[in-house]
Amino acid sequence: MGKRFFLLFLISSISVYPAFSQNFVKKYINGILNDSSDTSKPQFITYPTLAYSPETSWEIGLSSLLVYYAKRDTSNRLSEVNAFTFLTLENQYGLWFDHALYSDQNKWFFLGRIRLQSFPLKYHGIGMDTPKEYLALVDANQVVIKERVLREIRKNLYAGLEVDFQRLSSVDFKPSSEAPAFDLPLGYQGTTNLGFGLGVVYDDRHNVLNVRKGNFAELAYLKYPSPLSSSDFSTIILDTRIFRPIGIHNVLAWQVFGEFNAGEVPFNQLALMGGDSMMRGYYYGRFRDKNQLATQLEYRMLPLPLGFTDRLGAAVFAGAATVFPDFSKASIHKIVWSAGGGLRFLLFPKKDIYTRFDVAFTQEGTGYYLFIGEAF
Repeated sequence: MGKRFFLLFLISSISVYPAFSQNFVKKYINGILNDSSDTSKPQFITYPTLAYSPETSWEIGLSSLLVYYAKRDTSNRLSEVNAFTFLTLENQYGLWFDHALYSDQNKWFFLGRIRLQSFPLKYHGIGMDTPKEYLALVDANQVVIKERVLREIRKNLYAGLEVDFQRLSSVDFKPSSEAPAFDLPLGYQGTTNLGFGLGVVYDDRHNVLNVRKGNFAELAYLKYPSPLSSSDFSTIILDTRIFRPIGIHNVLAWQVFGEFNAGEVPFNQLALMGGDSMMRGYYYGRFRDKNQLATQLEYRMLPLPLGFTDRLGAAVFAGAATVFPDFSKASIHKIVWSAGGGLRFLLFPKKDIYTRFDVAFTQEGTGYYLFIGEAF
């Protein structure tokens, strides 16, 4: 409802108050494109979004981004808070809230996300041999709250606690009329899982939204005990990212990601492949299983040497991934690929933050993505 109201208000205000609206919009856009604020000053932007992807059809949204330096000291790392609310033509709606916050002198690091959403999503089954056509449309409400509270124990090395709460309720599997008979997965009636664990992170990035040079590595272990969860299982996450400058403006970025689950894992918390970050072009959860291995490489030209402007950039990327039940059944013949490219626009010149529009191609189709900040 929030997004609908925002867009209707914007449209109606332009038609009812054209002079006021044009001046307001002009001033707002000019403030973004011609950022003359102090580099250390916090920056906030709110903007409507319109996107299309196979799993959502057309999506209307409203996004907000806050970036700042702790105590307005630019020697601290850039913190970011991102909120996104959306409505799709597939009757999906929700609110996302992500943050990466650094304290003064980068002594504390808070990394987390919140997802409140209602959706029908296509369920293709478990494993790499699942059919392209979905088996069922799953209608459900979902709450995800994940937080990492990390303390610097050595320069750029952090350790601390991780908490993950996930609740899936009002679940309704609606089998496709053309799908063969299939067994309903664990968690098909809904689940509530609370996990606690430990995490170690190495992070020497200065700007998490556009890393020019640096490294990020995370090793995390989470346990979901049966007294506190519908299922008893554990998860290990490995995430490594390397960023190297090529010349003055270009960057080569590489990521390797692994997720490994053991125990009775519900279908919504299996390792899910796809999304707007890793394996772009596949929607999140097209392939799922207990384990996942994925990698991607991206070459960023920020900005392009066009001569007439220094605010346009571009990127090309490629990735490969697989999911599998255990290592004895992992197969190089069951790896899928994703590749594509996109344009970049320098939104906040003082903070070196771009907005990206990516087009990704896969064996199964094409995906489009519009976000502030790089994919990883």
